[in-house]
Amino acid sequence: MTAAAEQIAECGGRGQSLRVRGGGTKFEWGTPAGDPDVVVSTAELDRIVEHNEGDLTAILEAGVPLARAQQEFASAGQMLALDPPLGAGAGATIGGVIATGDSGPLRHRYGAPRDLVLGMTVALSDGTVAKSGSRVIKNVAGYDLAKLFAGSFGTLGLILQVVVRLHPKPSQSVSAIGRSGDPDAVARGASALAHASLEKECVDVRWGGGEGAALAQLGGETAGAQAEAAARILADAGLEPAIVEDDEELWTEQRNGQRSSDRAVVRVSGLQAELARTIRVVESLGGSLVGRASLGISWVTLDPSRIGHLRRELAPFPCVVLDAPREVRASLDVWDADPSPLAQRVKHRFDPAGVFAPGTFPV
Repeated sequence: MTAAAEQIAECGGRGQSLRVRGGGTKFEWGTPAGDPDVVVSTAELDRIVEHNEGDLTAILEAGVPLARAQQEFASAGQMLALDPPLGAGAGATIGGVIATGDSGPLRHRYGAPRDLVLGMTVALSDGTVAKSGSRVIKNVAGYDLAKLFAGSFGTLGLILQVVVRLHPKPSQSVSAIGRSGDPDAVARGASALAHASLEKECVDVRWGGGEGAALAQLGGETAGAQAEAAARILADAGLEPAIVEDDEELWTEQRNGQRSSDRAVVRVSGLQAELARTIRVVESLGGSLVGRASLGISWVTLDPSRIGHLRRELAPFPCVVLDAPREVRASLDVWDADPSPLAQRVKHRFDPAGVFAPGTFPV
């Protein structure tokens, strides 16, 4: 970590622009900017420093692949409750996932990356190595760097190391899915699942080609019985229910729906109550959708030429463009947001030289 911090300080002193690269699976996200003077790789920051099984915490360097960390935690019956798409070669790193705020279906129960990071060590462009938080879960002292850097897209500094909260890995999982060609029925089923008193790991929706589904994953020793209860809820909502005992592929498809190599993927931050309308708009534009039903967050895949239509139809919901050809991202505001004076002040505080990822984020 010392060598990385020294490299950052040298770049800052020279005023060289730089971008941080982890596994490279989300390196193209954000506003296209000119090539940086330096690309800082976290590939050598790949140690699982500590895995404290008794405390359900771990300390990881930023370049640790998330898949490798999960294998380590699973050997102790634990997990880091982050399950975003891992990209080519399962290359996503813990630092990259936190920096981009990426998440998967487990966000329903366990929250976003910012909710699972207890502490963080970062290197700033003036040579400062700053640390906040600890492995103690109830920690209220000090400035919360972790929440500030989560989702900052590497524009504030280099994440060197994180302390994360772990959870017990469910002994088994069973899923219930209800299918329908009626957007209102899918939305009604998703809402009923979200409000049901069941041990739900995930509650998702999907839509594409004129048909959709609401689905829930139940975990633990009673997963089967709870899945049957969830299926009855879906039937009452007017959907055609089914139980899926071997459900890994089902949820892999949900995660895969958040990325595309040849179309545009737009993340819509809407409302649960507006799900049916969102589905109809997506259907009218020839797109498809996966989403976290109870959170109102959807990932819409569609032809890049329809992004403007999507934004107009769903305004004022923020529609952030994630995957899209570079020329498309260069032709529009990928963030669908104006620069914030508060974000500008934070950027100036942590990166006064303005060397970290200039031009990729609205500050």
